[in-house]
Amino acid sequence: MMYRDHLKISDMKSEKMRNYDAASVIADAERDAAYVFEKLDKICEFNSYKVINAFRECGVSERHFSSTTGYGYSDQGREMLAKLFSCIFKTEDAIVSPHFASGTHTLTVGLFGLLRPGDKMLSATGLPYDTIRSVIGIEGDADGSLKDYGIGFLRTDLTDAGKIDIPRVMDALEKDDTVKVLYLQRSRGYEIRPSISVSEMEELFSEVKASFPDICIVVDNCYGEFTEEREPSEVGADIIMGSLIKNPGAGLAPSGGYIAGRKKYVDRIAGRFTSPGIGTEIGSYNGSYLPFYQGIYLAPHIVREALKGAVLASGAMEKAGFGVFPKYDADRTDITQAIIFDTEEELTAFVRAVQKASPIDSSVVPYAWDMPGYADKVIMAAGTFIQGASIELSADGPIRPPYTAYMQGGMIYENVKLAVRFALEDLAG
Repeated sequence: MMYRDHLKISDMKSEKMRNYDAASVIADAERDAAYVFEKLDKICEFNSYKVINAFRECGVSERHFSSTTGYGYSDQGREMLAKLFSCIFKTEDAIVSPHFASGTHTLTVGLFGLLRPGDKMLSATGLPYDTIRSVIGIEGDADGSLKDYGIGFLRTDLTDAGKIDIPRVMDALEKDDTVKVLYLQRSRGYEIRPSISVSEMEELFSEVKASFPDICIVVDNCYGEFTEEREPSEVGADIIMGSLIKNPGAGLAPSGGYIAGRKKYVDRIAGRFTSPGIGTEIGSYNGSYLPFYQGIYLAPHIVREALKGAVLASGAMEKAGFGVFPKYDADRTDITQAIIFDTEEELTAFVRAVQKASPIDSSVVPYAWDMPGYADKVIMAAGTFIQGASIELSADGPIRPPYTAYMQGGMIYENVKLAVRFALEDLAG
């Protein structure tokens, strides 16, 4: 049973206000959140120094921005970018490439690189995000999925409190020695459940490593980078993976993904990414690497802006009587904010307000549509400079109860504030 099945949505809502003044609601929410913003500033400062010191330690130079063609032998930009990510995330090796088409593509390459026919992966965080279900082969057409290659899938659901059920995970590992990958999804996806904190991961990883040292622990780190002072790779994760058009790209990286972790696992994945025996020895990019370096440099600051926007949205929307998760003062380990509505019409109005506040295509009116990889129609606001870049201000949600908008990103806090104001005004009455 999923965590959301235990939630009482009514417990997340206050009585709806009528005829409120949006500016006053936002001002009240900002005053309440002042001390939360101070905490986020400290996390940003810590992570900014971590990133700057990695640039200095690695010796990043202007020559690393240059483009290459063909095979890309001795592509210094590619090699340095991988070294830089390894240094930041404290791993042995990394693959960082503009050629990963999405976070789902990055995760797919990672899982296919690590698993072999007859192996199983165990998800310790319940059912994975919608698009990964097709990769596994538990939804949609299994042609080309892990299931189609004879790779099995198991899951242990979260507890009623939304935490990892460590005893159940350990029991599942004890009973099935074909489990080779223990998989965790840090962010909530389209579920109303807590994101998984690094300290919670640390507790699980410690127990797993003590009893099952050969299990490869994999974390889908999308939406989570730089939200805390530590990353999953610093507490025992063997592989972390994510998209560059989310947190670590800071809205500047035009495409791509990263995979970082223990060298023996990165090498296995590299054989799948290019070809066995070649791995990361090739790979050109006939465009400047500059935005990828600028993106990771700015990432802690941009993530802080997105987190502040999420805190404000949570506080203001709750004051107006809408369900929110998490609350404005909750500890956060991803940039996503869920806002819960009574009807599809309210959900649609919120998403359209976010689009209206966006710098790009603000005149576009979003409608729900059959988005590839999703079982339900999805409505999405994404007036972004980089198409689909959810570190930029965006909001989306599947058209299914509970009608929930998942807002994420915002490179400028003031832009999120404007979107919240538009939403409050359009939902008033």
